[in-house]
Amino acid sequence: MKIAIGNDHVGLILKPAIVDYLHELGHETVDSGTNSNERTDYPIYGEKVGKMVASGETDLGIVICGTGVGISLAANKVKGIRAVVCSEPYSAKLSREHNNTNVLAFGSRVIGEELAKMIVREWLDAKFLGGRHGRRVNMLSAIEEEQ
Repeated sequence: MKIAIGNDHVGLILKPAIVDYLHELGHETVDSGTNSNERTDYPIYGEKVGKMVASGETDLGIVICGTGVGISLAANKVKGIRAVVCSEPYSAKLSREHNNTNVLAFGSRVIGEELAKMIVREWLDAKFLGGRHGRRVNMLSAIEEEQ
């Protein structure tokens, strides 16, 4: 799978470990984040990853900032993106199974490296269940279309 990685200066702390972990799992990554410690704005990178996923350039995206919240909000502004902020693996798994999320967000000020890897693994291993969940995801898409 091809996965876009985006981060601001605060998310740079976790990015190398997550990229290495994704490579260990056999995935290709596309770096769409900053590689500098200089202060930058998370919306830039959330949008970049969102656009890469929405266009099909990458299969999924992972975004990292201080809390995961701001960068996920930016990604969610891109049509077709369902980004989720997770600080534990269970929500990551269910977000894929029930909500068919295509961008995962977390915060480098909230979780550590090993927990981040657990979250990524659960999220990637989970599969969308469809059925009643598909109807609900379609309802989300309909709301998006009305805008």
